[in-house]
Amino acid sequence: MSDTLEGKIVLVTGASSGIGQATALALSKAGARVAVGARRTDRLKDLAQDAPGEILVVELDVTDEQSVQAAVAATVERFGALDAVVNNAGIMLSGAILGADTTEWTRMVETNLLGSMYTVHAALPHLLESKGAVVQISSTSGRISSAAGGVYAATKFGITAFAEALRQEVTTQGVRVVVVEPGFVSTELTSHITDPNMQAAAKNMAESMRTLQPEDIAAAVVYALTQPAHVAVNEILIRPTDQTR
Repeated sequence: MSDTLEGKIVLVTGASSGIGQATALALSKAGARVAVGARRTDRLKDLAQDAPGEILVVELDVTDEQSVQAAVAATVERFGALDAVVNNAGIMLSGAILGADTTEWTRMVETNLLGSMYTVHAALPHLLESKGAVVQISSTSGRISSAAGGVYAATKFGITAFAEALRQEVTTQGVRVVVVEPGFVSTELTSHITDPNMQAAAKNMAESMRTLQPEDIAAAVVYALTQPAHVAVNEILIRPTDQTR
């Protein structure tokens, strides 16, 4: 990547809402041509109408490796290359370990961790060719695990571990790896929680602080991707000023 995004091709996963949607719009405003992937393609089509630049809508389920491969292939077929991937797709299903519905664990591991790994695997040959970048959207939960958030944190710790191994493998070949770790962001992420007590706790937490907005995280992604080629911003931790941990 260079110090401008003009004409660069970026694939954003989980782009139908929240951080992914805001990042896709910010990248488009910065001059990138953006492929937006998610399962809710109706929302992606609305996003494409709002974006100032060229947008490719691709139906994408990151838990399905073939779907990921098809999305990357469609991006390269449309634009001719791939300069960056923003791995944003994720779910948070908080709850205690005792008595947990373990199918929710599986969903989080498959979406948050395996989904980002599948995307990297499919995109990496193209990113090596373009000397591009991988942006992994992690979380403060990738640094500090908390009660009732063990599995979500495990997926985010996993993202960080995978990203560091990836960085060591590809940095000398010109590919930059960025981990962005947001604190509490005002998105629909907490609405996925099925435990009513945990959903209430998340609501109370949000009301106790000035939360981050998706656009704040999008700005950090654009910042990392527009640094000169010799500068690798490997990690960005962003918390609301009011968040204590």
